[in-house]
Amino acid sequence: MKAIKHTGFVLFLVALTIFTGSLFTGSFQLSKSELDAFLKEKNYKSTVIRGALEDAVITDKKLTIFKFSARVRKAYEKSNSYYDALITKYNAAKNWDKKGEQYQYKIYGKPHTLSYTLAKKAGRGFVKENASLIWFLTFGFGMIGALLFMLPNLILLGKPGIKNNHIYHNSATNRGFVAWLVLIYLVAFYLLLYFKPDYVVNWTYILDPISNFLNGGDASQWFVYGFLYCTIMVTMGVRMYIKYRHNKYQIIRTTSVLFFQIVFAFLIPEIMTSLNMPGYDFKNAFPLDYDFFFEWNLDTLTSSGKIGLFILIWGIVLTLIIVPVMVYFFGKRWYCSWVCGCGGLAETLGDPYRQHSNKSVNAWKLERWLIHSVLVFSLVMTVVTLYCYFSGTTSFIGINSQWIKDTYSFLIGAWFAGVIGTGFYPIFGNRVWCRFGCPLAAYLGLVQRFKSRFRITTNGGQCISCGNCSTYCEQGIDVRAYAQKGENIVRSSCVGCGICSAVCPRGVLKLENGPEEGRINPTEILLGNDVDLMNFVNKK
Repeated sequence: MKAIKHTGFVLFLVALTIFTGSLFTGSFQLSKSELDAFLKEKNYKSTVIRGALEDAVITDKKLTIFKFSARVRKAYEKSNSYYDALITKYNAAKNWDKKGEQYQYKIYGKPHTLSYTLAKKAGRGFVKENASLIWFLTFGFGMIGALLFMLPNLILLGKPGIKNNHIYHNSATNRGFVAWLVLIYLVAFYLLLYFKPDYVVNWTYILDPISNFLNGGDASQWFVYGFLYCTIMVTMGVRMYIKYRHNKYQIIRTTSVLFFQIVFAFLIPEIMTSLNMPGYDFKNAFPLDYDFFFEWNLDTLTSSGKIGLFILIWGIVLTLIIVPVMVYFFGKRWYCSWVCGCGGLAETLGDPYRQHSNKSVNAWKLERWLIHSVLVFSLVMTVVTLYCYFSGTTSFIGINSQWIKDTYSFLIGAWFAGVIGTGFYPIFGNRVWCRFGCPLAAYLGLVQRFKSRFRITTNGGQCISCGNCSTYCEQGIDVRAYAQKGENIVRSSCVGCGICSAVCPRGVLKLENGPEEGRINPTEILLGNDVDLMNFVNKK
């Protein structure tokens, strides 16, 4: 069995090495005719940007992606700086016609957008020309290696059941050096994805054939992310099936999040794009889908006919009606643990790190302040955006619409949800984003706390204080403290993953949907001849 695990581990490392190393391969350069075609396609009229790009990308030298990107960015900045200076000059002279004329020559968007688009056309080399082979050596080897590493656990685990021994003795799960290496790799991945997408253009070549099959176009960095997201969830989902094979709830729940991620979050949007429809994840509710009410999205939907109108109405109904009604009957678990892609990645890739969630009271206080602040931030941003959209102004009560959208996208959409929310799994636990940053989780939690039938009931008389439940709670809830007092767990942060119940050796914890009456009141623990231990302790 050890030989199989070691073989799988080596295969996985080989795949990861090839995948990472592919970023540094190939060369990037354009011919004059290719550049002319690109400028015509983009309708760039500036002779300055034409000259700057010719100097940057038309060369006899074989440029790496990093040098190519740096040259394109410099050309972008040179051109825009030139026209910004002219705009300032004509503005000072109050020559409004000349000032307005210069805007047509500026390049709008971020430098890396232009760099990525050009790099996609300019790339040459083994990765681009052998995409299928590289796919097998990276994604293929990675999945095979991971499965070989995990499958022997079916035998090695012995009897079904979970204990928390050895979790804190393994460098991969106790914040040791392996965990820190994983953190560094994940953070670097997200930094490249969000802020330097032109650097990962070789990864898009690997998935071009699959992207062309699904949506008729080449892969973008977001297609790579979506495909990789699904691949990781499926692979680590197998691990969930093995580890929690004794618990039907976990088997069904894992299957559900895999289905919704692969079908709703990945396949359906890609197929819709191939049919000239707006790609949309029908399970993604506002405010998690924070840009749903952005001007560009509203314009896209309103100009897309009946399907666009349906998506617009569906998104509003999902947020205002379906979400609270479902939370009332089933708690926030119906979304956070059964449907949400963020929760799905946390439950699969992040499961080895769930024990790192901070259970302290101070962490609980910070959690409540942060997550509700993000919710308020998203709501203010949406109000400002909608007001400016319908009024035709650029600001509302002194808040600039574009500024607040850019700020939220950068701080919450990129850094909190991506770099920190996923990158810090190995150190802070797998639900960092869900616990501290997700505005939808805050919305669901408010409903669950005050108007829901869901609770986790406890039978404190059978609790042996083993601590499994608290150790495995990814949301930082000291479950054992509730169990020992016989109190129902109704915390707004509880996502109803059910792992606390799955790892309890005595069946103390049960996930239930019952009447609202008595849901929040503590349940008394009775021992012997109806001795009320809780009242006895309180009297003391």
